[in-house]
Amino acid sequence: MRIGEVTERTSLSFRTLRHWDDVGLVQPSARTDGGFRLYTEKDVERILLIRRMKPLGYTLDEMRELLDVVDALTAAPGDHALRARFDDIREGAQLRRQRLREQLDMADDFMQQLDRL
Repeated sequence: MRIGEVTERTSLSFRTLRHWDDVGLVQPSARTDGGFRLYTEKDVERILLIRRMKPLGYTLDEMRELLDVVDALTAAPGDHALRARFDDIREGAQLRRQRLREQLDMADDFMQQLDRL
């Protein structure tokens, strides 16, 4: 699929997808003879994984590290060192999610206070 369809499916901008391509987070699987980016379903899944990291405050380097670990683990599922690194990353994601939940709870409390005024 072309980049326009991917932007519609992922709710991301052309600019974001091009940037992620430029920094090496996700590259299209192919290009047309005219140079247009072509993406597969697997590419879209990767893009959605990256998109889901954004609200948790991951930097581009942290995103790249996670993707590298996922790619390596897919190639070598029995690698215990990779699995341990993945588990560490997952635990970190859980902590980030908890902090985000706490921030949302504070925002809800704030809105309730405003409603009482």
